[in-house]
Amino acid sequence: MPELPEVETIVRDLRDLVLGAEISRVTVKFPDVLVAAAPAEFAAGLARRRIRDVQRRAKNIVLSLDDGSALVINLGMTGRVVVSTSERAEDLRHVAVKLDLTDGRALLYDDVRRFGRLEHFAPGHWERRALEFGVEPLSPEFKGERLYELTRLSITPIRNWLLDPYRVAGIGNIYANEALYRARIRPTRRANTLTRAETARLRDALVDVLEKAIEMRGTTMSDYRDASGEEGAFWDLRNVYAREGEPCERCGSAIKRIVLSNRSAFYCPKCQR
Repeated sequence: MPELPEVETIVRDLRDLVLGAEISRVTVKFPDVLVAAAPAEFAAGLARRRIRDVQRRAKNIVLSLDDGSALVINLGMTGRVVVSTSERAEDLRHVAVKLDLTDGRALLYDDVRRFGRLEHFAPGHWERRALEFGVEPLSPEFKGERLYELTRLSITPIRNWLLDPYRVAGIGNIYANEALYRARIRPTRRANTLTRAETARLRDALVDVLEKAIEMRGTTMSDYRDASGEEGAFWDLRNVYAREGEPCERCGSAIKRIVLSNRSAFYCPKCQR
């Protein structure tokens, strides 16, 4: 499932590729990816609108339009957003929504499993919805002390706590596991047992791993592609995620896997306390 680095990579690509472009026509092939809109209504609301800005909030791609409305795309498990001029665009076989641009290009939303969602928000509505999400981990507001304060009242395992977008926005399972390894914190630790020193280490580890993943253009396990249709390269830099039984690169102990809330967590039993 695309997480913060993958979505941020796509957003930066789209900002370079389609900022200022005008949407001429919208074709909806699979209406089940739309939220609260019939295909005709969705298409009419976007036609003749110009893309004013492209931003990310949590794991959402936000295209701000010239009438103050916003097209918000959540990629779900297997969603892709690719510009049609990409050499890889011809590989797309499950295009659910196509946004034709007046310059002859198109913005393609492809999703083999169709768990992703597209929603067109009226002016001001997305801004109110965005306030519901937690602090952005790459923002100046995300400091060790802020993380310490946020974790005080929760007995949730810290790995699970990090996955809640209403606490910290956008961190997914891969990067939560990797950051906890770097910070030497076991994923089963209750959130409120972390000390100030540990939350400071965790904050720095989260920022470091997210920034490195963005530099590597995300992680491709199977379906993820950037806006040019290319794979991300962070997979080869993992320390613990999906490395059960392999040696820890710090101490040589075998990486362990456990299941927390039906999702796998990976850690070094010696390095992470």
